[in-house]
Amino acid sequence: MHLVDSHCHLDNPRYVEDLDAVLARSYAAGVRTILTIGIGEGPAYMGNGLALARSATASTPAVYASAGIYPGNAHEATEADYARLEQLIQDPNCIAVGEIGLDYYHAESPAPEIQAACFVRQMRIAVAARKPILIHCRPNDGTPNFPGLDVWNNLFALIEEHWTPHDITGVMHCFSGTQAHADRSLANNFVLSFAGHTTFPKSKDLMAVAVSTPLDRILVETDAPYLAPIPHRGQRNEPAYTAYTASAIAAARGLTPQDFAQATTANFRRIFGVS
Repeated sequence: MHLVDSHCHLDNPRYVEDLDAVLARSYAAGVRTILTIGIGEGPAYMGNGLALARSATASTPAVYASAGIYPGNAHEATEADYARLEQLIQDPNCIAVGEIGLDYYHAESPAPEIQAACFVRQMRIAVAARKPILIHCRPNDGTPNFPGLDVWNNLFALIEEHWTPHDITGVMHCFSGTQAHADRSLANNFVLSFAGHTTFPKSKDLMAVAVSTPLDRILVETDAPYLAPIPHRGQRNEPAYTAYTASAIAAARGLTPQDFAQATTANFRRIFGVS
């Protein structure tokens, strides 16, 4: 079985002590390819993911990277950072720009107009390089942050103006929206990537979206070290746990884990142009 963890954060400090063991466990669990995200703790660290890229071995997965400026760090971005991003994504192991987008959840997130400007700038960089983008979209979930603003509507407005006309695909990372959000994402040439929280008991509506997503438009991810799936909820997540999320979605769709793994791997290879 060949699984892909389409989004994780191997540069997170929680892996400093045992990254080699984490990769070995991933391989043993059937994860043959990993996309690690290059956002770090701010724009100065967006090359950290690429520093971890490596070819597959007989006992460890291939690791690819992205690079981008996280919406929570949009206010830190400088012209030099955008120039460096343009440079980083020329590396063949840097296969996407992201994660980028909008975050209205955290009180410390920059003002919406600052986030939007950073997002648009990075979409333009990705368009010029013909690289897919990885979208972060988090609503306020009833918190008092960014009152009265609909993050999904704002996100789609920007995407439909600055991305969709260029006919390049992208990924809705850690998809947590409604069926309507899923439909609009798919209409804009995105695929949906589902993380470990899809397995949680209270995520029945999200699992229903995962079941209804066309088989050629779906990915799985861990977002490790966050969002560990059942049965490891609350623990440090790692790419090996992709297998739990994939198996849960496969079962809900009436597929074998092997067939679902084959489909999601084919999707990843098509989207990012890797073998």
